[in-house]
Amino acid sequence: MFKLYGFPVSNYYNMVKLALLEKGLAFEEVTFYPTPTPTPQSLAISPRGKVPVLEVEGGFINETSVILEYIEQNAQGTPLLPADPFERAQVLAMAREIELYIELPGRACYGEAFFGMTLPDAIKEKTKTELLLGFAALGRHGKFSPYVAGDSLSVADLYFLYSVPLACAVGQKLFGIDLLAEMPKAKALLERLEQNPHVQKIAADKDAAMPAFLAMIAAKK
Repeated sequence: MFKLYGFPVSNYYNMVKLALLEKGLAFEEVTFYPTPTPTPQSLAISPRGKVPVLEVEGGFINETSVILEYIEQNAQGTPLLPADPFERAQVLAMAREIELYIELPGRACYGEAFFGMTLPDAIKEKTKTELLLGFAALGRHGKFSPYVAGDSLSVADLYFLYSVPLACAVGQKLFGIDLLAEMPKAKALLERLEQNPHVQKIAADKDAAMPAFLAMIAAKK
């Protein structure tokens, strides 16, 4: 049985968790928080002390994209990547675009958007510019028919679901921008995904874990 290391507030952790649930795979959740000064024990699990990590029979696998591909290649269940090489590449490209051009720019401003920090204007302006470009790229490349890459749930949807709402919150809180204003099909997809029972379970687990997570963040300040 797989063991998934991380914590339910992490969006990357929840991407892997949703993949495991959608595939109907048995797994155990192991609470594992990144720490400012990783221990030898934590570094033995994750080379950078980050989450998520998947423990399999042969050892530990880190990095979300690698974990998702490992699951796809080595486990049964609902496919989350197309068999056709070109279509598979399109899904992986969209997932990567969401991560690089939406998730990571948005993350640079999480501190101010969600945790009461004050960031330099230069960082916020860079985030705003990159988010506008990232969402424009998503609008050009995404199919939303009804899912990001076509007619079935894929890895691209995992990145979309657990990256785009956070970036949209940054856009609204810091810049007063609705980043999905010109993408009604994307908004409809978010609503569709929120009705998924596995997504609802993950959301409930996140809500339950949030107080402990916020307490940990407060203790670090």
